[in-house]
Amino acid sequence: MCTVSVIQCKYKIIVTSNRDEKTSRPAAIKPKVHALNKKKVIFPKDPRSGGSWFTVDDQANIAVLLNGAEEKHDFKGGYRKSRGLILLDIIGSNSPLKFWEHIDLKNIEPFTIVLVDKTGLHELQWNGTNKKHSRLENDKHYIWSSATLYSKTTKEKREQWFKDFTKDTKNISPKEILDFHQETQIGDQENGLQINRQNLTKTLSITQCVVQKNMIKINYLDLNERQSHNHTCFII
Repeated sequence: MCTVSVIQCKYKIIVTSNRDEKTSRPAAIKPKVHALNKKKVIFPKDPRSGGSWFTVDDQANIAVLLNGAEEKHDFKGGYRKSRGLILLDIIGSNSPLKFWEHIDLKNIEPFTIVLVDKTGLHELQWNGTNKKHSRLENDKHYIWSSATLYSKTTKEKREQWFKDFTKDTKNISPKEILDFHQETQIGDQENGLQINRQNLTKTLSITQCVVQKNMIKINYLDLNERQSHNHTCFII
């Protein structure tokens, strides 16, 4: 939920997310198929809130959560609903974009959602006051870093690492982007792609979804247990 990349190629799209979280938080429940409003949605689950940060439905809609909007915000507390549950509300709707237009986000902590649907790639942001919807270009690659954990300068550095990687790597494979998320600046435990800040905040997992032709493939890498979990399903 704190680093998300999207690789857009002619015949496939690869969405990859690093979950940076407090180590005191209960371990996540591995991804499995859930029923949301008569839709089948695959996602890992946060046992504390019941929400998620990475969701994929059987129509190949992908919605991924990052904490914070454009800038770091002050935590106010007393929010009426977790952002992970808001994500499930959005992906569980018949049309995530139309749902976004009407959803009431009053007293919800700021967040960003990276959304892939049949119309393309979108960035949805709530800064605590206003909603913002940006349509992003097709056939371009993107990376996001959460404003709650990374400064503007650090975000710019990470964007440059990503630009260098995508510029130098042709026909990027899922494994190559997974390696990028796991190994880039591995010696920098504060701001590299995989972090470990004094064992208080760490990159706990990496989730990747590949959509190609009529197939959805999900790979969930649990970094604590050093295990991977895979799902494959067909697009309805």
